[in-house]
Amino acid sequence: MSTQDEIELTREVEAIQIPSGNLISLPAGTKVMITQALGGTYTVATQAQGLARIAKNNADALGIDLGAEAGKKSAAEQAIEDGDVEAAVWEQLKLVFDPEIPVNIVDLGLVYDCSVEEEDGETVAQVKMTLTAPGCGMGPTIAADAQSKILNLSGVSHARVDLVWDPPWNQGMISEEGKMKLGMI
Repeated sequence: MSTQDEIELTREVEAIQIPSGNLISLPAGTKVMITQALGGTYTVATQAQGLARIAKNNADALGIDLGAEAGKKSAAEQAIEDGDVEAAVWEQLKLVFDPEIPVNIVDLGLVYDCSVEEEDGETVAQVKMTLTAPGCGMGPTIAADAQSKILNLSGVSHARVDLVWDPPWNQGMISEEGKMKLGMI
């Protein structure tokens, strides 16, 4: 399936409207076009409601079979096996994307700090991140996505993802890889 193909949703799905971050419902039969499929989420364009983000658990409504991905070991899983929980957290953060930008939040330079500590016998991941713009309505959604991805790691009990605004983000914080993906170099 090409991202340029129009797809008809096979069932009603919950989605997050972009850029407001509001929860919306897309009825069965809605025609959408996938504009971005990264990090287990799908950004779709609709005629009536503009851009929306559909979660991985609703991929079947788009006609996507996730069975092909089963059984593949991720870089995060390998890091956990190697005993490097912090590296695993960083790998999980590379699976988080702004739905309008095809670069992960790590390569965008949005993650300012990541640490893993033991608290009362539990492993706690703490992340400080920012957004490309303070008024971004998708901010809470992106932070929640980061937290969810971290909590998918075996051995991580809690994840705290805090949005911070200092220092202000700028394009100079984008990694070389991110700049290449965005055509900036």
